[in-house]
Amino acid sequence: MAKWLFKSEPNVWGWTEQMAKAPAGEEWHGVRNYLARNNMRAMQLGDLGFFYHSNIGKEIVGIVEVCALAHHDSTTDDPRWDCVDIRALRPMARPVSLAMVKADPRLANMALVTCARLSVQPVTEEEWRIVCELGGAGP
Repeated sequence: MAKWLFKSEPNVWGWTEQMAKAPAGEEWHGVRNYLARNNMRAMQLGDLGFFYHSNIGKEIVGIVEVCALAHHDSTTDDPRWDCVDIRALRPMARPVSLAMVKADPRLANMALVTCARLSVQPVTEEEWRIVCELGGAGP
């Protein structure tokens, strides 16, 4: 099972809105970056992800699950853009801020640090374990 990080601006779509869509989940639409799109195309049902508030807050606030495989993004007629559906599983006991991630040398190579602008990014098993530890969430 792969792990991911999904970025969203909380004033546009935040954790509260994502939780309100559980258990059905919601289309993770509007991504217009080829690498982020390709990451979504690689996802499998049941893959887990961190829900990250970007711009405002800059913190990992919850854990989500991929509940629908890559399909056409309903917000565009352009056939190049796909998305997945994700559902909220649980909030982090303690949000994990970007500052916390950057301060932890074990996370120096995490995409959140090295590819900060990428909206859908992979997370290694070790990064997942460390962030869950920092956030008080079980693995």
